[in-house]
Amino acid sequence: MLAWSTALPDWERRLVAGESIIPPPIFPDQAAQALAIFKQLRVVDLPGKPTFGECAEQWVFDFVAAIFGAYDAETGKQLIREFYLLISKKNTKSTIAAGIMLTAVILCWREGEEHLILAPTKEVADNSFKPAAGMVRADEELTALFHVQDHLRTITHRVTQASLKVVAADTDTVSGKKSGRVLVDEHWLFGKWPNAEAMFMEATGGQASRDEGWVIYLTTQSDQPPAGVFKDKLGYFRDVRDGRIHDPKSLGVLYEFPPSMVESKAYLDPRNFYITNPNLGRSVSAEWLEDQLRKNQAKTDGTFQQFLAKHLNVEIGLNLRADRWAGADFWERQARKDLTLDALIDQCEVIDIGIDGGGLDDLLGLAVTGRHAETKEWLHWAHAWAHPSVLERRKEIAPRLHDFERDGDLTMVEQIGQDVEEVAAIAARVETTGKLDKVGVDPAGLGGILDALVEAGVPEDKIVGISQGWKLSGAIKTAERRLAGGEFWHCGQPLMAWACSNARVVPVANAVNITKQASGTAKIDPLMATFNAVSLLALNPAAQSAFIQQGFVSL
Repeated sequence: MLAWSTALPDWERRLVAGESIIPPPIFPDQAAQALAIFKQLRVVDLPGKPTFGECAEQWVFDFVAAIFGAYDAETGKQLIREFYLLISKKNTKSTIAAGIMLTAVILCWREGEEHLILAPTKEVADNSFKPAAGMVRADEELTALFHVQDHLRTITHRVTQASLKVVAADTDTVSGKKSGRVLVDEHWLFGKWPNAEAMFMEATGGQASRDEGWVIYLTTQSDQPPAGVFKDKLGYFRDVRDGRIHDPKSLGVLYEFPPSMVESKAYLDPRNFYITNPNLGRSVSAEWLEDQLRKNQAKTDGTFQQFLAKHLNVEIGLNLRADRWAGADFWERQARKDLTLDALIDQCEVIDIGIDGGGLDDLLGLAVTGRHAETKEWLHWAHAWAHPSVLERRKEIAPRLHDFERDGDLTMVEQIGQDVEEVAAIAARVETTGKLDKVGVDPAGLGGILDALVEAGVPEDKIVGISQGWKLSGAIKTAERRLAGGEFWHCGQPLMAWACSNARVVPVANAVNITKQASGTAKIDPLMATFNAVSLLALNPAAQSAFIQQGFVSL
C-alpha cells in the first residue's frame, strides 16, 4: 500500500528557517509533466511577459508539483483531493491560480470537462480570468488551441472541449455544476456568507463521480475575526498540518507566524516579513511593507490590524477601533481555557448574574460572574440564546452565530420561552449552592424573566433591575480596570470576544456609555449582561455561607 502524509509537525521551524513547508510529490513523473507546461505559461502583467519558469519562486513550483503529483495515472485517482493555500496579499495568488487551472485544462483527458474558478465577486473573478486569458493570448500555440470568451469568462479547448470557467458567486449561479477540478479564490470572503456551505456543496458536487478531481482553496487572512466556512476550513487544515487530524487526502500550505512569534509580536520586525511572504523581493516589496507598517501602526480605527491580516497573515482577534471599549484591549490576555461554569461555581464564594436582551431581533445574554474564595479575583462565564428569526433579520452575522452554536456558547431556541426557561434554570442552579447574591436585569425586559426566575426557585428579592445608559458607566469602568489589573478572568469564549469587539463607546459628560444603537447591527447582549453582573459584584457582597468546602455549603 502506498503511504504518504500531509502533516508537518515541524512547520514552525521550517518557516523560520526559510525551508519549504510543501511535501514532495507522491508521483514525481506526473509532477514533472505538469511543471513542464506550467513553467512555459507567461505572466503578462510583468515587464517582458516572462514565463513562470523565469519569474516564479521555488515554492510555487513545489505547490504545483504537490497538486499534479498526487495523481495516480495507473488508477486514475487523485490521492490528495483538497489543498489550502493561506498566503499574504500580493504574493501572486490569483495569477498562480490562473496558471494551475490552465495547466489542468491542457492535461485533462475527460472530454467536455468543466474546470471552475469560484470567486466571491466579479472583481475577484476578473483577477483570475484576465491572467489566464493573457497566458493564452501571449502564446501562439495556446491561441490556436483555446477559444477565449471574455464576456462569459470562459476558455475552451478546441479539441477536447474541456473548459475553464471563472464564476463570480455574487452574480452567477453555481447550481448544477459538474466540475471535477475547482479552485476557490479569496476563501475568507465566503466566511461572511450565510449560504456559503450550501453553495460549495453545489460547486463541488461533480467530484462524486470524478476520482481525478480536486479542490484548491486560496486565501489571505480575513479583515475581521475568522467566521463561517473560512474559520472551519482554516481550523481543519491547521489540525491536519499539526498532526492532530490524520487526513492524507488534505494538504494545507499555511504561511503564518508561529504562535510564539504572534505572542511576542515578532511580526512587527521587518526581518520576519519573509515568513508569510514567500515572494518577498519579487511581487512583494519589503520596503513598501515597512513603510506601510510605520504609517499604519499608530492608527486606532482598525486599519493597522487589517494591514497585519492582509500583508502579514496575522489573524485578527478583537477588532479594536478608536471608539472601542477600553476593556477590549485586555480581554484576550485574561482568558483561562480551563475555566468552565462548573469550575466558577465551585471556586467562587459569591456569585452575581447579569441578563440582557431577549427580543426576537436580539440575543438573550447571560453572564455569571463570581468572586474567587481565595484570590478574590473575579471569574466570568457567559452564554447566549437566539431565535432563528435573527438569522433572517441579521444575515450578515448568521455565520458567526452558527460558529458560536458549534462552540457550545449559543443556543438556537426552538420555541418562544425556551431561552428564558434555560436562563432561569442556570440561575436556580447557582441559588441552590447558597452562593447567589443577586440577579441583575435590564428593567425594560424584567417582566417575563422575573416570572421565570421566581418559578425556577430564585427568591424575588434577589432579582433587581439595573439602570442602563450612562448609569452603567461605573460597571463599565470597573470591568475594564479589573481586566487591565489582571483581576478579571474569563473562559476565552469567542462569543464574548466578538461582543467586546462590537461594543462602541459614546462619551456622556464625565461618563461613558455603551449602547446597542452605537454598536450597529452587531450584537453586544452578552457584554451588557456582563456589565449588569459587574454592577452587583462591585458592591462587594458578603459570602452567603460561613465556609465553602468541596462544593458543600455550611450556613
